Amino acid sequence: MGLYFLFFLKLKNKLSVKKITMIKKDECFELGWITKTHGLKGEVTAHLDVDFPEDYDELEEVLIEQKGELHTFQIERIRINVDKAIIKFKGINKIEDVQYLVKSMLYLTEDELDELEENQFYYHEIYGYNVVDENKGTLGIVKTVYTRKEQDLVAMDYKGHEILIPVSDEHVIKADKEKKELYVKLPEGLLEVYLDPKSNNDLAG
Repeated sequence: MGLYFLFFLKLKNKLSVKKITMIKKDECFELGWITKTHGLKGEVTAHLDVDFPEDYDELEEVLIEQKGELHTFQIERIRINVDKAIIKFKGINKIEDVQYLVKSMLYLTEDELDELEENQFYYHEIYGYNVVDENKGTLGIVKTVYTRKEQDLVAMDYKGHEILIPVSDEHVIKADKEKKELYVKLPEGLLEVYLDPKSNNDLAG
C-alpha cells in the first residue's frame, strides 16, 4: 500500500487516526463516490461504480480523495444493496464528522483486484485505449464506460462526438493491454447515427 504518514484528527471529544497515503491515483481504480450521509451516527451512502458491487462486501478500508490527496479510511462495517453501499468508518460516530466527505471519490489500489482470465478486463483499465473496429480500423479513444441495468456502454470520443458502443461479446471483442487497444465490431450504421444530424433529429423525434 506504499508509505504512510499518520496524523491525528480530533473529532469533537474523540480522537481518531487517519492515514495519508503516498499512493497516486493512477495506481488505483475508481470504486465509486459518496452520495450522501446516512442517519445520524456517522454513516455514509456510496454509489459503487463497478461491475460486481457484491464482491466488496468485506472491504476493510478505502481510499478517499480530499483536496487532491488520497486518505485511507478504515471501515467498521459495510452493507451493499445492488450498486449502493452504506458504510460506517471506524472512529467516526456523528453525522457532522462525515458531511465533508459527501461527493468525495472512493478508490482502491490495483493489487486489491481479482486476477481476470486472459480475455477479460476491468472497465477502468481501458480508459484512454484506442478503439479499433475490425472493418473501419482505428477510430477514437475510450473516455469512460457507462454501467446501466439494461446495457453497459463504452463511450468513445470520435471526431468530437461521443459514440456509445454496446458492451457485449458480439461488439466488444478483446482488449490488448500492451498496445492499449480495444478491438470492437461496431453495429452496422452506429457511427452514422451519431454523425448524421438528420439521424439525430429523427431519434429525438
